[in-house]
Amino acid sequence: MQESTYRLSNLDCADCAAHLEEAIGCVRGVREVSVNFAAARMTVRHETDDHEIIAAVRRLGYEAHPEGAEMRTGSVLREPRTIATALSGLLILGGLLLSRLASVDVTLAYAGAIAVGGFYPARAAYHSLKNRLNVDMNVLMMTAVAGAAAIGEWVEGATVIFLYSLGHVLESYTIEGTRRSIKKLMDLSPPTARLLRGGEEVEVSVEAVAVGDVVAVRPGERIPVDGVVRRGRSSVDQSPITGESMPVLKEAGSEVFAGTVNGEGYLEVETTRTRADTTLARIIKMVEEASATKAPSQRFVDVFARYYTPAVIGLAVLLATVPPLFGGEFKVWFYRALTLLVIACPCALVISTPVSIVSAIGNAARHGVLIKGGVHLEEAGRIRTVAFDKTGTLTEGEPSVVDIISLDDVDVLEIAASVELHSEHPIAAAITREAAAGGLRPRRPEGFKALAGLGARATLDGETYLVGSPRLFALDPDLQARVRDIEEQGRTVVVVGTEERVLGLLSVADATRPTSRGAVKELHDMGVDTVLLTGDNPRTARAVADALGVGEFKAGLLPGDKVREVRDLMAGAGHVAMVGDGINDAPALATASLGVAMGGVGSDVALETADIVVLSDDPARVPYTLKLGRRAQAIIKQNVTFALLVKLAAVVLVFLGQLNLWLAILADTGASLAVILNGMRLLAGRPTRPSSSPAL
Repeated sequence: MQESTYRLSNLDCADCAAHLEEAIGCVRGVREVSVNFAAARMTVRHETDDHEIIAAVRRLGYEAHPEGAEMRTGSVLREPRTIATALSGLLILGGLLLSRLASVDVTLAYAGAIAVGGFYPARAAYHSLKNRLNVDMNVLMMTAVAGAAAIGEWVEGATVIFLYSLGHVLESYTIEGTRRSIKKLMDLSPPTARLLRGGEEVEVSVEAVAVGDVVAVRPGERIPVDGVVRRGRSSVDQSPITGESMPVLKEAGSEVFAGTVNGEGYLEVETTRTRADTTLARIIKMVEEASATKAPSQRFVDVFARYYTPAVIGLAVLLATVPPLFGGEFKVWFYRALTLLVIACPCALVISTPVSIVSAIGNAARHGVLIKGGVHLEEAGRIRTVAFDKTGTLTEGEPSVVDIISLDDVDVLEIAASVELHSEHPIAAAITREAAAGGLRPRRPEGFKALAGLGARATLDGETYLVGSPRLFALDPDLQARVRDIEEQGRTVVVVGTEERVLGLLSVADATRPTSRGAVKELHDMGVDTVLLTGDNPRTARAVADALGVGEFKAGLLPGDKVREVRDLMAGAGHVAMVGDGINDAPALATASLGVAMGGVGSDVALETADIVVLSDDPARVPYTLKLGRRAQAIIKQNVTFALLVKLAAVVLVFLGQLNLWLAILADTGASLAVILNGMRLLAGRPTRPSSSPAL
């Protein structure tokens, strides 16, 4: 048993993708198959040979190429189906001209047009019937064309098959536009890397680069691997992955990502992930998986189509048989039944939702937002309240020590840095950075214990120390007033002491992100309420909320408290998004209607757990994502409504005898193209650049 992935070409219809999935599932030796229409990708678990699967796909009118193999990307004018369509059109045109200029029988020309233009649909219809699949568009089309020929309507049959084939070509061309956003992500990663071996550069395939290898990156080149800079200094354009507008300075110890563009300097990068496991590779995989998931609106359409098509086929049978029993002319009603068959396939309806979803997800990925599926995209359009974490979300997340107050004859900073030596909290990092900058060498703590939401405890030289929130200590009134004064300045107070007495205070400040205030204002302009949920003290929370214009705040919250607050918000507002760092806020992110992780680039936790990941640290991506969700909802509704109205109108016109075969196929193809082009509007649009926030 093996699992293989194939790239598909000529796959332009979501309904056809479903039938392809069924057909490949019937191939001997195939155990499981999944076709992702939006990404034109097929995954198969099988015991048979690759060639048998590829041949089965080709028999159905499509092309399959193993993942990683070079796909033929010639001009659309050279595609066999395009050539057959053009030849069919020329034969019809020749027949029409001959019938006007000379009194000759041109049936042969029209029959030739049907044979040439109908070759691919007929082949696909044959294999669909052979494998006892559901009746697809190819079967319906060939039945209608054969019926038209049987009653002598050769020109009608030829025109129908030509328009159907032409529509197929046009749909293939337009649907590719929605897939280019994913293909552009794939093209970001360079195929080769310059490996440093023995002091020399050796150009190798990126697949050959192993973890621990050192890669040389020259100015202006794309970085081929995820890694850490070991030598060199340069600015790196991370916009292809994170959407950041400004290059980021990278030097020794900095993390870099495959697909980003090196600036003016030379870098030597030690590889930390193989190509298959890079951040870019994981993003591409998640975007493709997201485009395959079905949103609620798509599930509704699929259920509707499941009953709609058989119902219309049954109606066509009744239309061809019942009226002639009561004196109706057989040829007239049989023709109307054939016309009804042509409009029976719900192609426009079925394609209306996935093309919109993949366009929106592709747009978001291009601007550094990873949306993990259509269900989350639609939920983003329903959000009415956004709850923000403070540290690392609305603020920079890298606080710094701005004041040290010693209340005893001890080095408060050295004690705090020693206790926090093994902590990963941002405030702990600020304390250890300040100690290192002052030349202090922390002692090795024993019995370190993180106190969730409060601070940390550790033993130094036999003495137990506590470092953290004022809530850890019993402060006297004078010290409480002093703490309150510092907190009212928008700073966080870290108290250092033993279990018996307070030794000193550290004043820590965390600057707000430049775009936080503008992002909050943009949300308010959209009618979305904002709430700040933080474990910090009420005075610091109020200072940040007032500076950024956040509607309300809840302070002093432990992780479990944030979950409770999110549930309370959901009980009132219904649809609530929680925006956090994807690690400390994981429970609240999971509880909310929509979990949005900030700064997910390179973060395994954020990439795996959140519904939406903002790969940069830009809060402006939050209103952009909600707007994109609202636009997607509106366009999906437009597409579904339009497709249903076209089908309904066509059915009515058939009964009234006002719709012929070629007009029916023109309406069906036109409707499909219209919903594709409407959905592709979601490829346009980008985040706004909100005004800067005041620093705290």
